[in-house]
Amino acid sequence: MKRVNETVVLQSITVNSIIDQILMLWKFIKPPLVVPLLRLMVIICLVMSVMLFVERVYMGIVKLFIMLLRRKPEKNYKWEAMQAEDLELGSSAYPMVLVQIPMYNEKEVYQLSIGAACGLSWPSDRIIVQDMVEVECAKWANKGVNIKYEIRDNRNGYKAGALKEGLKHSYVSQCDFVAIFDADFQPEPDFLMRTVPFFVHNHDIGLVQARWKFANADECLMTRMQEMSLNYHFSVEQEVGSQTCAFFGFNGTAGVWRLKTLNEAGGWKDRTTVEDMDLAVRASLKGWKFVFVRDIEVISELPSTFKAFRYQQHRWSCGPSNLFKKMAFEIATSKKVTLWKRLYVLYSFFLVRKVVAHIVTFAFYCVVLPLTVLVPEVEVPLWGVVYIPSVITILNAIETPRSLHLVVFWVVFENVMAMHRTKATIIGLLEIGRVNEWVVTEKLGDALKPKASNTVPLLSSAPVKKSGWTIWERLNGLEMIAGVFLLFCGSYDFFYGKNYFFIYILLQAIAFFVVGLGYVGTFVPK
Repeated sequence: MKRVNETVVLQSITVNSIIDQILMLWKFIKPPLVVPLLRLMVIICLVMSVMLFVERVYMGIVKLFIMLLRRKPEKNYKWEAMQAEDLELGSSAYPMVLVQIPMYNEKEVYQLSIGAACGLSWPSDRIIVQDMVEVECAKWANKGVNIKYEIRDNRNGYKAGALKEGLKHSYVSQCDFVAIFDADFQPEPDFLMRTVPFFVHNHDIGLVQARWKFANADECLMTRMQEMSLNYHFSVEQEVGSQTCAFFGFNGTAGVWRLKTLNEAGGWKDRTTVEDMDLAVRASLKGWKFVFVRDIEVISELPSTFKAFRYQQHRWSCGPSNLFKKMAFEIATSKKVTLWKRLYVLYSFFLVRKVVAHIVTFAFYCVVLPLTVLVPEVEVPLWGVVYIPSVITILNAIETPRSLHLVVFWVVFENVMAMHRTKATIIGLLEIGRVNEWVVTEKLGDALKPKASNTVPLLSSAPVKKSGWTIWERLNGLEMIAGVFLLFCGSYDFFYGKNYFFIYILLQAIAFFVVGLGYVGTFVPK
């Protein structure tokens, strides 16, 4: 027993000596190295915060004027409805439209999108639907729909490769416009009747983009958070870009392209994972105008599992930063567009929204701010840590008034996702690692099905059910590590600190732990 006690004492002495040495090293390097470095990081983060703040306030002011002046695309551009009586006189007055439905292993939803596309109100001899499911093509062809079964024997170029391959067929030369819908998107029958007139009467318009509407927004807390972010994207970012510079990033679906625009811009390219944005930027540099129509909504499905959402966000963050790197010089030296438009695309669209917004959200609020708790010599001004983020949050949340009571959850969840977005942004800028990774976003299709019991289901196959994962399969390591770091900083501030950030830091730590344990998709909000 005596020897055991001696061993415990020796171990205790050893541990204490190691802790003492760490504390001595910390006291030694803190004044000359840690404090100046952290102060520099605070300054950089404050500058980025101001950049993001000015951008959000500017867009908020423009959005307010759009609402007060009731500026709608139908008023800004010439728009006349296609005359119904033309159907009796003949369909030649209607331009030829190609509808593409690119998909890959999306059997849970393909029947819905194909059915919606084949149900578009348009003369049957003036529309061609291009699809990759042979059985569905045969079914709709028997109903008189001009539908073509097209499939590739490889996945080269992923979605861009599929769309590019689809345009190589001889019958495409007959078409004037191409409408694109992802596998989970269901356009209303009047979609073409409301979008094509913009092209017919305005020959400088190259793209008309509709808004997304989410069938499963109420499925869980994670889908509600996505709805808040995407509502801001469409209601503010897309509309402000459309109204001020006639430019915004194509969303890859629920839009119509003029084929002349698409060809003039160089067609689809697979050099990044955002082939839609790539095409939009190149077309804009050719002088084409884009129109966003907020009143046209297309039903779609939000990712309802964290794994699917994380892969989607990696693609949506890595691709734009990589495209920014590839096209910055080309944008800056373009001669066909005004200096204002070039500055808007380079600074506002790419630098602030696609790079700064992700990095400052994670670096400032999840790393730098908690570190200042451990280094009280470094102070963060109140305007940088309270006023600016509060204004940004309000401007974002106000676009989804039904979820205003969930704004705190949105803030902490967005900060968690900012970690993945920052990582993806850096990968894209440096062009390393998973820069060209493409994972198809998982679709479940349940929310898109008819709910009435007397309605015949559109899907014949059984719905995909979420697997009952074990805790180890759910576990997300990076989130757990970040949660431990934030918990330590928050606890230190509670017991020893003087910054009083511990409430926010501990809330953020809880958010990281919830996501890290894989339970973010299980909470259903009221």
